[in-house]
Amino acid sequence: MNSKALYLISYGLYVITSCNGEIKNGQVANTVFQISSDPVTIAVSINKNNLTNQFIRESKLFTVSVLSKDAPLSLIGNFGFKSGRDVDKFSNVNYATNGTGVAYLTEGTLAYLAAEVIDEEDAGTHTIFIGKVTEAEVLKDGVPMTYAYYHQVKKGGTPKTAPVAVPKEKGGENKMDKYVCSVCGYVYDPEAGDEEHDITPGTPFEKLPDDWVCPVCGAGKEEFEKE
Repeated sequence: MNSKALYLISYGLYVITSCNGEIKNGQVANTVFQISSDPVTIAVSINKNNLTNQFIRESKLFTVSVLSKDAPLSLIGNFGFKSGRDVDKFSNVNYATNGTGVAYLTEGTLAYLAAEVIDEEDAGTHTIFIGKVTEAEVLKDGVPMTYAYYHQVKKGGTPKTAPVAVPKEKGGENKMDKYVCSVCGYVYDPEAGDEEHDITPGTPFEKLPDDWVCPVCGAGKEEFEKE
């Protein structure tokens, strides 16, 4: 099976948030889609092992923050490669709460939708939550982040708990070696550099500053391996 075919399915990139009382948690997801228009319903797919799944099941509430194309990798890494059981993901980000008390992002975000769960389906490793939309607001103009752009341009990785997580395949020969973060899967491509850390294109991995860290998860150079 050629796993690259799966990456060609069109997806966006979102942060799904729910709460347990005053405790909030959120995670990155790419499986969000509209089901109907009357009433307006959407569905999200969340791994059963994730804390967000537990919060949605218990509260019957969730929000969807639509990430913008220029959202920093650090924001995606915060919600995609950390566990709410270990850290407060909202401690260093800008957010607001909707009418039901569920948080949504106000940075790196074009719009948000809030929904009440009306049904759920077992999908093996994931639960598909179907929600009736109760709020929807556009926060700013811009271009939404797509899953393809995140991988092909941002060089971001995919959490193992994502519904579309597939093993990486080895590519062909490159002029300069690429290095992969063993923590999150981010690929440092010397030909592209690292715009977020002002690393110019053409900078080999070996020439990166000693204090350079992964722009997604913050791992140090020692956590990288040659692709």
